[in-house]
Amino acid sequence: MDVAHFYLDGNTDAVEFCPHSPYYHVLAASTYTLHEGDQPSRLGSISLFTIDAEKCLLETSYCVETAGIFDIKWNPTGGNSGPLLAQADADGFLRIHGLLSSSDGSQRFLLEEKNSLKVCSSMCLYLDWNCSGTDITVGLSDGSVAITSLAESHVELKHKWKAHDYELWTTSFDNHQPHLVYTGSDDCKFSGWDLREGTSKAAFHNSKAHKMGVCCIAKSPNDPNTLLTGSYDENLRHWDVRSISRPVNEVSLGLGGGVWRIKHHPFVPGLVLAACMHNGFAIVNIKGGEFEVIERYSKHESLAYGADWHREEPIHGEESKKLVATCSFYDRLLRIWRPQSNLYI
Repeated sequence: MDVAHFYLDGNTDAVEFCPHSPYYHVLAASTYTLHEGDQPSRLGSISLFTIDAEKCLLETSYCVETAGIFDIKWNPTGGNSGPLLAQADADGFLRIHGLLSSSDGSQRFLLEEKNSLKVCSSMCLYLDWNCSGTDITVGLSDGSVAITSLAESHVELKHKWKAHDYELWTTSFDNHQPHLVYTGSDDCKFSGWDLREGTSKAAFHNSKAHKMGVCCIAKSPNDPNTLLTGSYDENLRHWDVRSISRPVNEVSLGLGGGVWRIKHHPFVPGLVLAACMHNGFAIVNIKGGEFEVIERYSKHESLAYGADWHREEPIHGEESKKLVATCSFYDRLLRIWRPQSNLYI
């Protein structure tokens, strides 16, 4: 099951495989470390790794020190640009980095900051790209949400509004209807916003389903009617969003530990990877409106925060193509592993 592991220099909270060909073997990991004292500071880093699954190798390629990072995400494929990595950090900045190959012929990669935007005086906690890779929604620690747009030479702020009473842990574009934005917060509310109608009033607020803060929101890449939420209350919830004014919570599954991140498999419909904070990582299959946990991974010894699927499509008979990256916070550990279940049936 285990392919490789690496200990970072800071508390590790996010991992992201590059979705762009031919860079599937490039992995980014970010850290957030709070140094307390008379003058507390929040420091972080982004590290790049290259992965050789057949040789079970995880090689460091690049590392840059930053402000403390809460979230990183690569831009989606299909746009006009190459691989871009967005960073949401504790200094209130959204930063965009481009992926470059090293000029020394070593087949290493590095990041070059393309542009940045000071979004707020509070902290940027989460980000999500729209499906065309032109806009980014950012969740802020003061309960606000911001919509930013990428221009040729800069990032500009399009919208910003107070969406919740407490920290906005998650926000997501609807990849089938990109004018819709979802938000979730420590105030236990799950909300939707129609940007065509303005931001003075939500399309919906649900404050009854989640018993604790909403940590993550993930729209299905395949089913336009399905959306998942995860919460500190340890439940993964399935929503039918055909009626945007009143989405229906059809089924819930207790995963234990608090559901911090949800990642849909890039090409297996209904397959989800969940980071469950105090209860490791889970692979969940969703079929016919039912949840089934098909695998657990519990080899991390700290908060299970970051998780991602390897993007490369499987070649028939090559089990090595099934890879997952996960990370845990206080033990600063990044792991690469192979699910033991047959995920492609």
